[in-house]
Amino acid sequence: MNFDQIIDKIHPLSTSAKLLLKENVEEVSFPKNTIVIRADKIEKNIFFIKKGIARTFFEADGNEVTFSFGKEGDTIASLKSYIDNQKGYESIELLEDCVLYKLTTENLKKQFQDNIEIANWGRKFAEYELLKAEERLISRQFGTATERYGELLKNHPSIIQRIQLGHIASYLGITQVSLSRIRNNNK
Repeated sequence: MNFDQIIDKIHPLSTSAKLLLKENVEEVSFPKNTIVIRADKIEKNIFFIKKGIARTFFEADGNEVTFSFGKEGDTIASLKSYIDNQKGYESIELLEDCVLYKLTTENLKKQFQDNIEIANWGRKFAEYELLKAEERLISRQFGTATERYGELLKNHPSIIQRIQLGHIASYLGITQVSLSRIRNNNK
C-alpha cells in the first residue's frame, strides 16, 4: 500500500498537504523478527506498514501477551511516546520482512503547528487509534475466545494464514490447544 493510500485511509488530505507530509517520510525495510519499537523506551518515530505484518505485545509474568496485529496500511506506534513523550509499555515485532514508512514524531508535530489540514489529519489519526484500542478492550472484556476468533476471521481473513498460531492464541488469551479446538469447531 503506498503512502498516499495510507494517508487517505486515515483522513483525506489535499495534494499540497500530502506533499508537505511526504517530505518528512522515509521508506525503510526490516527483516522478519525485528523489534521496531521496544517497551520502556521513548519512541521517536511512528511507522506505517507498506508491506508486511506486525504484532504489538507486552511482557507479563515472563510471558509475551499479544494484543494487536497490524498489516498493510496500518500504523505502528507507541501511543504513550507519540502523545506524551513517555516510555511506552508495548513492543512491536515484525512477523514478516517489512517495508515501512517512517515519520519522526518531532517532524510530524512541527507539521501540525504549521498546517491546520495536517493537524486535523493528526487528530483523526489519534481518534482512529483510540477507537481501535476501545474495540480491543470491549472485545477482550466481553467477548468469548470463540467470538474474538470469529471477529479476527471476519475482519482480517488474510491475516490468519500469515501469523503463527501461538501469536493468535496469545491475542485471544487462550492456549494453542484451545485455539485448535475453536478452529476445528469453525470448519
